[in-house]
Parts: sequence; structure tokens; C-alpha cells
Amino acid sequence: MTHTADSSADRLVLDAVGAALSAASAASSSPSRAALSGHATDARIAVAFSGGIDSSVLLDAAARVAGPSRCIALHVHHGLSPHADEWLAHCEAFARVRGIAFAAQRVEVVRERGVSVEAAAREARYRALDALCAQHGATTLWLAQHADDQAETVLLQLLRGAGLAGLAAMAAGYLPAGATVTRVRPLLHLLRAQLEQYAAERKLTWVDDESNADTRYARNALRHDVMPALAVHFPGFRDALARTAGHAASAQRLLDDLARLDMQTAARDAGRVLSRAALLVLDDERALNLLRFWMRSLGLPAASTARLTDALRQLREVSDAHNLRVDHAGEALRSYRDEIYWEAGDSAEPADETALVARAVSQLAWHGESIWRLPQWRGTFVFAEAAAGDPDTVPVTLLSTALLTARSRGGGERMHTRAEGPARTLKNLFQERGVPAWKRDVPLLFAGDTLLFVPLLGVNRAVLMEEGAAQALAPHARFVRIDWREDLLLA
Repeated sequence: MTHTADSSADRLVLDAVGAALSAASAASSSPSRAALSGHATDARIAVAFSGGIDSSVLLDAAARVAGPSRCIALHVHHGLSPHADEWLAHCEAFARVRGIAFAAQRVEVVRERGVSVEAAAREARYRALDALCAQHGATTLWLAQHADDQAETVLLQLLRGAGLAGLAAMAAGYLPAGATVTRVRPLLHLLRAQLEQYAAERKLTWVDDESNADTRYARNALRHDVMPALAVHFPGFRDALARTAGHAASAQRLLDDLARLDMQTAARDAGRVLSRAALLVLDDERALNLLRFWMRSLGLPAASTARLTDALRQLREVSDAHNLRVDHAGEALRSYRDEIYWEAGDSAEPADETALVARAVSQLAWHGESIWRLPQWRGTFVFAEAAAGDPDTVPVTLLSTALLTARSRGGGERMHTRAEGPARTLKNLFQERGVPAWKRDVPLLFAGDTLLFVPLLGVNRAVLMEEGAAQALAPHARFVRIDWREDLLLA
């Protein structure tokens, strides 16, 4: 699409947007990339549009360079400001005047313990933007951060004592872990002043978020109090900080390559679990690097060096690794036998695995149902007709003559895995079969007051010795196999 560049600011902004568009088109037009991704050279571009001056400049320039029909403006309504409804209306009108498609999503910002409102809002915003991109077929999400934002980010990370990953700050283009939409920052090398000049010359209108003036927030304090002073005494500080971010990003890539090699040895269960032995054979610096990389791959926020160092110390020192508890961002780092994993919750919860969830009860009067969905356990009991010799079968009469009850473990329950021999505790049976504590939150299936079936352990063979069950062993008796399927295993 043709456009006119009358000023230096206009030319700089349009050139930056054009370069981002060319890079995206070159990547998607590669035969191998196109075959894998399904992207076309005219793929739709989503612009994260808050209505502020930065995103207004980006959306206006994107429409001029790529064409309005190829763009879509995505707005997230947080509801944190009393003016949020006005901003939504402004954004929709701004896009409509330019012939640009518009979509918005309202989100509720939920703060976890220890998470700032800014971080919670940012997380909610990106979740909503990713969902909107998928809904509207956008293959790239353009963000309006610029060189001043990059300098502020590097300074903030320096003041927080961040590592290389933090100092690398914002990348011009990246694909977040687990995401399918690439995020692009076309304006990252332009100054805020250049965007302001573009907006003035184009006579753009925008909204001002009143929270941006509140210097109780660290970023705002840097923007209003520190950056102007730096500009007086160190005019080139933005370029210097950008170079620092680039050096940190290069070094971090090398550390990530090393962590990927270590993950090949240490990772299990598609990367959700680490081998404790494989981690502890590494020296401290390499082990900490692996832990950081592993957490990022799981989508967990970065932990402080002090917290990770304490976790590694506990892993090296505790004789019973099952007692390991390190809290972080609403999750607890735990270990069982040779497996290290994260699970929801923190050390305020009881250590015994039988108390990991509140006790729950569900009941069913069974009349031949093939499935019994139990959402509180995120799974389903499946009942299928089977031959009598199947080890996990029970007589149909057992299911139909007594009320079925699913209960959480209370501790101390016993069952027979063989008809002969003493009953054994579920805890001992789980330990014997190597079932980690984090997988033991399963519903126990009772027929009346009799324990009938335990997922991962099977049928309680004692039920077949009871009088009612013995009568079911007639020549024409029907049997049902019981299975427990977690939600992820259901088609």
C-alpha cells in the first residue's frame, strides 16, 4: 500500500512498521515455515490497542502500511479505572473511522498473594489478547512498546537485582512458551518523543490513563523523576541501556542452550517433572540455571535467587525429599522419591497427601450408566462390560444393589489387592507402586460402606469374598470393569 511520509517522525514510524511487516511476510512465505504454520503472506495482524498514544500511533501506522483490511484492533477492558467504559468506546470509534476491524474482551483482574496489581493486570491482558487472536485468526500480535519503555524496563530490572533474563528486557519479536501467536514490537527502537510528534502531525486523539501519573508505582517514578535527570547528564543513556539488554539477551540464549542439554537428562513426563538425582549431580550454578529454565518452560514467573538457592539447598540436604516445600506464586515445589514437581497450593496446607484437598463426597444410584463424571476430581469413572477373569471386574449386582459413593481419602483406609493375605493401607500400596503424593488425590469408590475400587490400585478383592458378591458368581452373572480416566485422557 502506498503512503506519504512528510516528516522525519512520520518516516521513522512508517519505516519501522514496514520493516516489521516485511520480516513477518518473509518468515511466513518461506515454503517450510508456511507448510508448518499455515501462515500466508497476507495473514491478519492484531494490534493490542489500549487507546493510549503509543498504541494509537502503532494502529494508525499499521493501517497505512499494511492496509485497514489486514488489521484488527484488540482492546482489553480491565475495569480498573472508572473511565474504562469511555476508553472502550473511544477505541472502537478510532478503529471504525479508519475501517479497521475491532474486538474487545472484558477481564476480571484477580490478584494472587504476593502478586502486584500491575502484574495481575498484565497477565490477564495477555491471556485475553491471545484468546482474541485465536478467535479472529490473527497470526501476529503487535505491541506498542518503544525505546523509553525498554530503558525503563532495564533500569527496573537492574534496581531489582535481576539476572540476565531480566536484563534482556523486551525482545523485538518472540513466541512465548505455549503460545501460538508471535508477539512483535515494531516501535521498540523509536523514542517516545518521536511517537508524540507523529501523533501531533496526524492529529490523532488518544486516552490518558490517570494511573500513569501515580509515582507510587516504580515504573512511573522512573519515568517522571529519574529519566528526565538521566537525559540531562547522560543524553545517550537509552541507547546504552538497549545495548545492555542486547548483551544480556545473547548471554541468556547461551545459558538456555545449556539448560536444554541438561533437560534432556533430567526432564520426565514431558518436562513437567525433573529427576532429583540428575539435578543434584550438577554444580550449584548449573543446577540453578536448569531450575530457572524449567520454571519458564512451565509458564511460572521467575523466582528470586534466594528462593531458588534455598530450594536447591533443601534438595541437597533433606534425607526424606518428600518433606520439601518451597512456595512460589501460588505453587509449591515438592519432591517424591526421585521426582521434583510443582503443584497448586503452598506450605500452609498440610503435608500429608491425604489432606491436599478438602474432603468431598458424591453419590450415584447406578442403573447401568457407562460413565460417572466427577468434576471435583477432574475425571470420570468408566463402567464397561467385561469377562469374569478381568482383574478389575466386579459383579453387576454389586453396583446396582448398593448406593455408589465417591469419597476423598481420609487416611487409614485399607484394601486387599489379593484375595488372600492381610488388608494393607492405601498409603503403603501407593508407596509400593511408586505413585507420587501429587497423583494420590483420587476418588475412592464405595458400594454402600464397602471400599470397592481405588484408581491406580484396582478392585478391593475383599468384596468378592463377601456373601452378596459370592452369590453373584452364578453361571450367567454379568461383570463390569471399572476404570478411572483423568480429564486429559478423555477423547
